[in-house]
Amino acid sequence: MSNKSRRKVMVKRSTKFQVRPIIFSLIAIAVFGVAGYMFVSGFTGKSLPPAANTIDLTADMGGFSQSEIHVKVGKPITIRLTSLDSPFHTDGGGKHQWAVDDFNVSVIAPAQGTNTVTFTPDKPGTFTFYCDICCGGRANPTMQGKLIVEA
Repeated sequence: MSNKSRRKVMVKRSTKFQVRPIIFSLIAIAVFGVAGYMFVSGFTGKSLPPAANTIDLTADMGGFSQSEIHVKVGKPITIRLTSLDSPFHTDGGGKHQWAVDDFNVSVIAPAQGTNTVTFTPDKPGTFTFYCDICCGGRANPTMQGKLIVEA
């Protein structure tokens, strides 16, 4: 083998060895980028699109996001309840409820999920809403609130 052909082989080998670390680095950056995105998105809340006459509530072991809700009598209203607790929660499996006995309305949101209920309040007054699935139920002051129906 001549010196010229040896140099060609050496150049090919050195180029091959220079490309491997670059490819490895690109793959590592892609893997860490995807993992970082998944990690961050797991801790950020998913925003739901706004809707007419819809009240967005979240519930977790600390209570409801709103302790008082104002609505008008005779106007349909949708409650969009989101549970922030995980399915591995030992008390209620992460599910939460929003219920008002006076209007015979109840909705249960699955763990880390959302559910809706639509109803029309037919009488004015102040009514109690609550979660009775976990968290001490009606006895827990953070798991209840007031639905104020105005004329």
